[in-house]
Amino acid sequence: MEERQLSGKYRVRRLNKIDTDHILALCVKNELFYQYHPPLADRESILKDMSAFPPGKTEEDKFYVGFYREERLTAVLDLILSYPQKQTAYIGFFMMDISCQGQGIGSCIIADIAACLKSYGFEKIRLAVDEGNPQSECFWRKNHFVRTGERIPNDFSAYLPMEREL
Repeated sequence: MEERQLSGKYRVRRLNKIDTDHILALCVKNELFYQYHPPLADRESILKDMSAFPPGKTEEDKFYVGFYREERLTAVLDLILSYPQKQTAYIGFFMMDISCQGQGIGSCIIADIAACLKSYGFEKIRLAVDEGNPQSECFWRKNHFVRTGERIPNDFSAYLPMEREL
């Protein structure tokens, strides 16, 4: 799969360390997210996320990409293919530019991602939201994700896994 196939409306490309300042600028404006998912992003944490892989996964499986409208970074996505099961894709991180939120752009991007993954034979998308974050859970529910009933404690609260059948 090529990253540009993830959207028919936005230009998509893999992000790398040269993009760190643009990613950081997008992230730090999303204060509500970091209230539930501390600490606030910094250059070091972004670089760490870019190179983080779940067990058994490699660069071939990871799409740390940016969605661009014209030349402006609109969203960042960390997508892992075939994780945790072969026919499942995992969204480790998705964040929109705060000035683009509430306009349906994020939902459009998620719809494009879902259609692309389905065309490659994936059966579901999985992710986790931070417990108590009303904005995140509302967004994912609106995009056809449902909680799995699991609760995974972490250092600051808990992750609540969600899935979407494709």
